[in-house]
Amino acid sequence: MRRLLGYLLLLFAGSLGLSVPATAGDLGEFDLHELPRYKPEQQVAGTIRNFGFGLGGVLQLWEEAFRKIHPGIRFDDKLPTSDAAIPALVTGVTDLGPDGGEPAITEALSFFEVYGYPPLDITVASGAFDVEGKSNGPVIFVHKDNPITQVSMEQLDGIFGAERDGGWNGLTWDTSLARGPEKNIRNWGQLGLTGEWADKPIHVYGYNLRYHIPTTFERLVFQGGAKWNEQLVEFTNYKNSDGSTELEAKQVVDAVAQDPLGIGYSSIAFLTPGTKALAIAARGSDKYVELNLQTLRSREYPLADEVYFYVRRDPGRPLDPKVKEYLRYVLSREGQDAVQKDGKYLPLPARIVAEQLKRLE
Repeated sequence: MRRLLGYLLLLFAGSLGLSVPATAGDLGEFDLHELPRYKPEQQVAGTIRNFGFGLGGVLQLWEEAFRKIHPGIRFDDKLPTSDAAIPALVTGVTDLGPDGGEPAITEALSFFEVYGYPPLDITVASGAFDVEGKSNGPVIFVHKDNPITQVSMEQLDGIFGAERDGGWNGLTWDTSLARGPEKNIRNWGQLGLTGEWADKPIHVYGYNLRYHIPTTFERLVFQGGAKWNEQLVEFTNYKNSDGSTELEAKQVVDAVAQDPLGIGYSSIAFLTPGTKALAIAARGSDKYVELNLQTLRSREYPLADEVYFYVRRDPGRPLDPKVKEYLRYVLSREGQDAVQKDGKYLPLPARIVAEQLKRLE
């Protein structure tokens, strides 16, 4: 229905002589017409090796479409897990490392120690909105009876973080990102709640710190710091005796639903009647943004996650032409439309696409 309405609006605009996109068929959930169409810079051939994560099937869609334009290309894919992407680059057995998140500091350091420079990361899609386990942008949950409705990134740092001596800026330890204990937030009164809430402690829930979502949280909220609230209750995925999996994301939300003093980060996919999600203001802003499909895709919501291709690129040298050409396709309107049609991840906004294309040069 939404696609039909979009098509009718285009026809109406055209009848008034207004500017309309090239074809109505390009309009889907999001209007992608600000993204550049794919135009080959050169015809390429050979094998492109992928080692890492299959991106929920999006990788296959990209490859099939790219081969139609460049029939001399073939792909050699080994896609066990995102955790294999950086190690495969380190050992030289792949050209691209598709990854559903950013690497742990030890992975990035291993690459740096071998080659003397960091891997090039190219953002190729935004994390999912409400599809479970697809690099979802973290959402801040509280109990439904908690009167708080919004929180700033600075306050999230105070709630979930602790005093620290600095933060990671890429692979550099930056002492200018240090902060003292006076910025810790440990009771609800520090967030402006009054009455019976004023002196109540904040109970903090989150993921086990080994996984990529906490790493993303550290980068976005702690500015690269790695010290968490000393009272953080951590959850991790585990198997039940019947073989089913208890997801950490669900465990966090269930814990908050049972604890009126609780706050946690998880995925909107696990929102329950016992919890509610908070609007968030970006660092330095007083505009609080609620999470929805549009604000996550546009990056107005400040806790967006990303999906990457990692690649080895020697400083001062161009990318392998076939790899560059493929990445240009992935970042094109056609490539991002494949993301949209697949329906798991979100297509990139034009601003992010432009930034990534510059990094290929």
